[in-house]
Amino acid sequence: MKTSSTFSILIWINASRAKNNEAEIFARITVNQKRANISLKRKIDIDSWNKSKGRAKGNTQEARILNQYLDQVQAKFFESYQDLRAEDKLITAEIIKARFLGEDKQYHSLQDIIDYHNSISVYKLHKDTMRHYKTTQKYLMEFVRKQYKTSDIHLKDLNYAFIISFENFLRSLQPSDLQRKIENNTTMKHIQRLRKMVTIAYHTEWIDKDPFVKFRSTIEKREREFLTDLELKSVEDYNTAIERINLVKDIFIFSCYTGIAYIDIMKLTKNNILKGIDGNQWIITKRQKTGTPLKIPILEKAQELIDKYQNSARAEVTGTLFPVLSNQKLNAYLKEIADLCNIKKNLTFHMARHTFATTITLTNGVPIETVSKLLGHSKISTTQIYANVIERKVSDDMNSLKLILNKNKEENDLKNSESAG
Repeated sequence: MKTSSTFSILIWINASRAKNNEAEIFARITVNQKRANISLKRKIDIDSWNKSKGRAKGNTQEARILNQYLDQVQAKFFESYQDLRAEDKLITAEIIKARFLGEDKQYHSLQDIIDYHNSISVYKLHKDTMRHYKTTQKYLMEFVRKQYKTSDIHLKDLNYAFIISFENFLRSLQPSDLQRKIENNTTMKHIQRLRKMVTIAYHTEWIDKDPFVKFRSTIEKREREFLTDLELKSVEDYNTAIERINLVKDIFIFSCYTGIAYIDIMKLTKNNILKGIDGNQWIITKRQKTGTPLKIPILEKAQELIDKYQNSARAEVTGTLFPVLSNQKLNAYLKEIADLCNIKKNLTFHMARHTFATTITLTNGVPIETVSKLLGHSKISTTQIYANVIERKVSDDMNSLKLILNKNKEENDLKNSESAG
């Protein structure tokens, strides 16, 4: 909004209100004949003031210090005027005054972006994701209190050093509800959530610079554990008189043959079973975590488990395919099953999805693009992790085969040499 305008600054004293011959010094901004006055919080003896120059008379140290201050004030007014012109902003005397005093910019705080993020995300993100954000936010404010001895800080003060210090704080933290310190990947998850909030602040122009420009996350790649054919069969064949453990086993096996997460299985109803494009029975639902649609053809083993609980009184009460089971002790029961099946791996429910991706699908030649769709992954790179696991397994199996073939060859060579002797 660059328009021609007249601009002037006058440094003056209010002699009419002088006390003990001392008057307060003011600055007057004039734009297009409209004025705005600002007290400069300084006083001077009326006899020591040069009205025409708008400065103190003489060359005393006191006069030089005051005049130097007034020069700086006048320069800052001019700078404010030039900045507004460069930003193509409306220019008035009051706006220049506000820019000079720093009142035209609202400095948002870390708590402000936390509150804003939560208000716009509460209906977008799943409640479990929001819970993770609130944990990160709790650690953030705990860090601010400890590191800066204050309850909040301005977003403009966030920089690379802040991020690194917060990372170190997380790594050294001993959460009261956990037995061990926060691991690297969990630390990086907290940093990623902070980054997403800061990015919102940057895009909404609450901050001028992105403090994460130089920061690089260090996620440690980990193997996705899964059950082999033999381990899976061992679990399938396991039976107990304890109904609750049998139910845990069945739901786990169902996940192994569908790839559906526990929380999504618990919400499945008969309405989720529909005829697919091939005329066969499919499970059609959405992932609660991401909202991604899932369309999964029902394999024979999964159908057997659906039929098993078709007339379950507990399932009828909730209207679900399976009796609703609290996940409070779910993994504890799975560890018990693993021990009884002589499985040495850390058996958790999420391993069922890994097993579906590897042992059930990829190992049997299902294309990775199809597996990605079945798992509800938004990026095929996420599914690629399982393909890499399969490749390593193939490599390990081939190396074992090489050892067996070499051993057989050595034994045959030894027999041939003995026969020749």
